[in-house]
Amino acid sequence: MVATCTLSNKNSACISELIQQRFQHSALTDFDYWDYVVPEPNLNEMVFEERTCQNLVRMLENCLSKSKQTRLHCSKVLVPEKLTRRIAHDVLRLSSTEPCGLRGCIIHVNLESGNVCKKLDKIVYDPTVVPTFELTLVFKQDSCSWPSFRDFFPRACFTSRGKRTLILSPGFRLIKKKLYSLIGTVVEEC
Repeated sequence: MVATCTLSNKNSACISELIQQRFQHSALTDFDYWDYVVPEPNLNEMVFEERTCQNLVRMLENCLSKSKQTRLHCSKVLVPEKLTRRIAHDVLRLSSTEPCGLRGCIIHVNLESGNVCKKLDKIVYDPTVVPTFELTLVFKQDSCSWPSFRDFFPRACFTSRGKRTLILSPGFRLIKKKLYSLIGTVVEEC
């Protein structure tokens, strides 16, 4: 720093000039420092995470599609908009602290209907990796939705008897269990 006046004459203008110069100098170095320290967002990482999320959404939807005929015995499963995407984001968030991330995860998919919990399927994101944690996903059946049209019309109007539509609730539960840790079970309900 270069002073333009001497300190011997204790002029208030001189002191304020020194203070102003010091402030400008420190503000410049602070700006330069943060310019180099703050990392720029990594576009490749964001694209990879989005792709992983889309793959997980697809796996969840395939699981529900297979289960509707094998385990649920229904013709349709109505899923609230963006439910599988929200679940995928929560699964990614819970797997972010794990050593192998999502690759070391097993997801047990269940459906809760009333007081009964029915196992639907198991999703293994990467079967080549030894799992380090398990997630139990519990979909909830929507019991408060509007009544079926079948309640209002005679049975003769509907030709597909025995086929029903399952409506899922927007709520779900994720339970995380670490397999090789003393921490134990972490329950998170969404």
